[in-house]
Amino acid sequence: MEINLEDLKPKESKPQAVLLKTKTKEVTPERIRTALDEMRTKDSAIVGYIIRNTKSASVDLNDPAKIIDFASLSSTAKEAGEELSQTFGLGETEHVLIDGKNTKLLAFTLGENDVCVFMERNVDHTKIYKTLSNIT
Repeated sequence: MEINLEDLKPKESKPQAVLLKTKTKEVTPERIRTALDEMRTKDSAIVGYIIRNTKSASVDLNDPAKIIDFASLSSTAKEAGEELSQTFGLGETEHVLIDGKNTKLLAFTLGENDVCVFMERNVDHTKIYKTLSNIT
């Protein structure tokens, strides 16, 4: 058996670092709409939704005759919630919830998109909010 002294010497190695860049998927209106459509098919208690950003708006409501009313309500609710939070020093607004007699409105921002979901009063809005918040 022959042993080469060179084989016994520790080999110099430079530390190597590998940086893996993972691209965070942009939250597009299409991805939000797909998630909401899946929720609507599983649970018909979601009455509709509005998704708006600087480039587009998507509206899907059970009662199309009320689109203007719902759009006005959604933008007013979000603005009022943010204004109240600022006035009373409550910090950044995570979401705005309006709980009516028969219907709830959940409004929040996801990425560049303003999202407003209309649902029956008995629906767990936190589940909807968590599901949509995790599509990033």
